Amino acid sequence: MRVICYQSGEGPNQLAAVTDEGMVYDLPFIDFISFMRTAEQNKKSCLAIVNEIMQDSLPIPEKMEDLTLKLPVRSYEVWAAGVTYSRSRDARNMEAKVTTNSYYDKVYDAKRPELFLKSTERRTIGPNTPVYIRSDSNWQIPEPELGLVIDSHGAIIGYTIGNDMSSRDIEGENPLYLPQAKVWKHSCSIGPAIRLAETVEDPYSFVITCRIFREGKKVFQDSASTALLKRKYEELVSYLIKDNVTFDGTILLTGTCIVPDDDFTLQDGDMVEIEIPGIGTLTNPVKAPLQENEQVKANLEEV
Repeated sequence: MRVICYQSGEGPNQLAAVTDEGMVYDLPFIDFISFMRTAEQNKKSCLAIVNEIMQDSLPIPEKMEDLTLKLPVRSYEVWAAGVTYSRSRDARNMEAKVTTNSYYDKVYDAKRPELFLKSTERRTIGPNTPVYIRSDSNWQIPEPELGLVIDSHGAIIGYTIGNDMSSRDIEGENPLYLPQAKVWKHSCSIGPAIRLAETVEDPYSFVITCRIFREGKKVFQDSASTALLKRKYEELVSYLIKDNVTFDGTILLTGTCIVPDDDFTLQDGDMVEIEIPGIGTLTNPVKAPLQENEQVKANLEEV
């Protein structure tokens, strides 16, 4: 069972549940967070709430692929874990030009994971909205990741897809530049759906596939499994909530195991697709923000 948010005509966005058979049922909640809180207040699971609603309603005529999908949950915060896969560790070492006993080697083997604040509600975008590339970076890539949707107590409510955009040259120059290498306008995309955790038999068997298209041609594709993740989800969450305030609907991205070749960088006009069967495909065009700024300036001059 998946939960989505879609644009309903001229009205407000609509929350809905999608069955494995593809039927879409509207849900009577303003957003995913209010849905979570209703389940908690009634001491029921999210899946139980959905099943009760479906028993007394009919599916809408449209299928999920026919809808204009929006950000499935407006999280106050999106956090991310780093160096949770050996591929990520090796990529960080390469960009930092170190070979042995680096900070990345140490954190990969350490008891404490690397966690950092990736995005906030107003910075996070959803499906089909452009991700931006930084104007001061020459080496930028998407980072396809499984995202955990948690409640304020740290319970995993669902799973989603995240694109943790990254500037490899900025992070490689100095690890203290991590916030600038990770956080900028439209650098975090989430969607297209949230798979309820109760409906996932083995969360370590998700297969993540990333495809990048340029001028209509596929220039990159790779896949990896969450089975390669070194740390358990509960371990990552336990460090996030330790002595911290977390909110219902917080997302924790669990790290990437897919890294394009070292000579690859995103360009304006590219298209990024991240697919996880059972959740969906998160698609975002790539845009250079300077071009958008120039267009805004031109429009103002015309006025």
